[in-house]
Amino acid sequence: MSYVEERLKELKEKIAKEKEMGGEKRVEKQHKSGKLTARERLDILFDSESFEEVDMFVRHRCTEFGMANKVISAEGVVTGYGTVNGRKVFAFSQDFTSTGGTLGEYHGKKIVKIMDMAMKAGAPIVGFNDSGGARIQEGVDALGGYGEIFFRNSCASGVIPQISAIMGPTAGGAVYSPAMTDWIFMTKKNSYMFITGPDVIKTVVGEEVTSEDLGGAMAQNSKSGVAHFACENDTEAIEMIKELLGYLPLNNIEDPPYIEPNDDLNRIEPKLDTLIPESTKQVYDIKDVITAIVDDGKFFEPHRHYAKNMITCFARLNGRVIGIIANQPRFMAGCLDVNASDKATRFIRFCDAFNIPLLTIVDVPGYLPGTSQEWSGIIRHGAKLLWCYSEATVPKLTLITRKAYGGAYIAMCSRHLGADCVFAWPTAEIAVMGAEGAANIIHRKEIKEAEDPKAKLEEKVEEYRNLFANPYIAASRGYIDAVITPSESRPKLIKALEALSTKSETRPYKKHGNIPM
Repeated sequence: MSYVEERLKELKEKIAKEKEMGGEKRVEKQHKSGKLTARERLDILFDSESFEEVDMFVRHRCTEFGMANKVISAEGVVTGYGTVNGRKVFAFSQDFTSTGGTLGEYHGKKIVKIMDMAMKAGAPIVGFNDSGGARIQEGVDALGGYGEIFFRNSCASGVIPQISAIMGPTAGGAVYSPAMTDWIFMTKKNSYMFITGPDVIKTVVGEEVTSEDLGGAMAQNSKSGVAHFACENDTEAIEMIKELLGYLPLNNIEDPPYIEPNDDLNRIEPKLDTLIPESTKQVYDIKDVITAIVDDGKFFEPHRHYAKNMITCFARLNGRVIGIIANQPRFMAGCLDVNASDKATRFIRFCDAFNIPLLTIVDVPGYLPGTSQEWSGIIRHGAKLLWCYSEATVPKLTLITRKAYGGAYIAMCSRHLGADCVFAWPTAEIAVMGAEGAANIIHRKEIKEAEDPKAKLEEKVEEYRNLFANPYIAASRGYIDAVITPSESRPKLIKALEALSTKSETRPYKKHGNIPM
C-alpha cells in the first residue's frame, strides 16, 4: 500500500469513527427515547448529498477532571452547509449521544464559525438544540462559548433568518440563543426549555412541577409564547422547518421566493358576501376569510396555540409571499390584549426586516379591559403594535371586515399608521366605539329621562349606527381607499400588491429607536 493510499485509508477510518458519534449504545438509547441523532436530523433537512460538514475533527483542549484523554466525537456538534429545496442553508446539530451534547469552548467555536459563514454568505442558519447545557468541566470557557453565540444572534437578527429546533433538553443559559432567533420549533414530550429546572424551583420556592409542565412544547407554545411551533416528533419538525424556509428570503437584501401561481388571480369567492353574521355579537372564523383570499387557500401559521385572538401567518397572493395579521372573532371577540399585541408585533417586525409585504385583516372591538391587563402593561404592549406598524416600510394592505373601534382601529394598520391601501367591506363599522356604548354616553341624560328608557336607548343606538357604524364616513375622509364587495377581495388585494411591488420608503436616520419594551 502506497503512502497516499495509507493516508486515504486513515482518513476514511477517522471519518467513520466520527460518524459513530457516541457509540452504538448511546445512539440506540437516543432512538428509544423517540429522538433522531444529530446527523439523522441534518440528513432529513438537507437535499440528498448536498450537506458539506465543517470542523469534523475539532477537539476540546480541556485537561481538568479527567478530560485530557476524553475524545468527544465532532466535539458534540455537527456543523455544515448545503441546500434545502435547492436553496443555500447553514446548520448546526448538537449531538446528545456525545457527552450529552454539552457546550464547551470548541463546541461553541464550531457554532460561531458556521454562524459567521452564514452571515458572510447571506443564508439562513438552522440550529438543532439537544444538549445537557454548559460543559461544567470547562468552566468559564464554556460560558464564553455561549456569550459568543448570543453576540452573533444579535448581529444576525434582521440580516439572515435564524431558526431553532428544540429537540431535547435546553436549560439555563442554553435557552437564550434560541430565544434570540426568529423561530422556535419544539417537539412534544422530548423537548423542554426553562431557566431553572423543577428541582431548583422546588428547593427555592417550594413549587412542585414536572419538566413537561414547566417548559415542555405545549407550555412554551400556549402559555409563554416563547416557542412558535409544537411538533409531534423530530421528522415533523424538520419538514415544517423546510416549509417555513420556502416562504423566506435567504437574507434581508433579497425578496421572498416567488412561485408561479396555479390559482386564478381574478377568482371571486361568493361565500364571503354572506360570511359576516347579522348580529355584531355573533362570531365567525377569520380563517375562512384568509383561505378564501390566498393562493390555493393555503397558509402557514406560527404561534397557533398562543394568543388565539390574533392570527399571524404566511401565505401567497398570486405567487408573492405575504405576512397576514388578523383579529380572530372566535376568541375573545378578537380583542387586542398584551399577548396578542406582542405576537403581532414580533411577526410584523420580522416581515418588515425580510421584505415580506403585510396584509392586515381587521375585526376588532377594542383593547381588552380589566385590572389584569392594565397591571400587565397593556399600554406599553399595545404601544408596540402602533410602533411596529409605523416603523414598517414594506407594502402594507389593510382589509376591514367588520368592527374597527377606537384605538384598536388605529393600531391595526390604519391609514394613519402608514397603510398604503385600505379596503373595507360594506359591513365594516369604523367608529370610536360600538353603537350601544356610544349611545349610552352621548344620550345618557335623554335616555334616563325618557318614559321608556329601553326604547329610547334602542332608538339612539340605531341612530348612531346609521350615522357612524359604517365605512362611508372614513371613506369620505380618504382614510379608506375603497368599499368593496367581499367576494372581490382577492383580485382587489392582488392588484394593490402589484401596484406596490416597487414601493420605496425610508425613515429618518437613527442608530435605532427605543421601542416600548
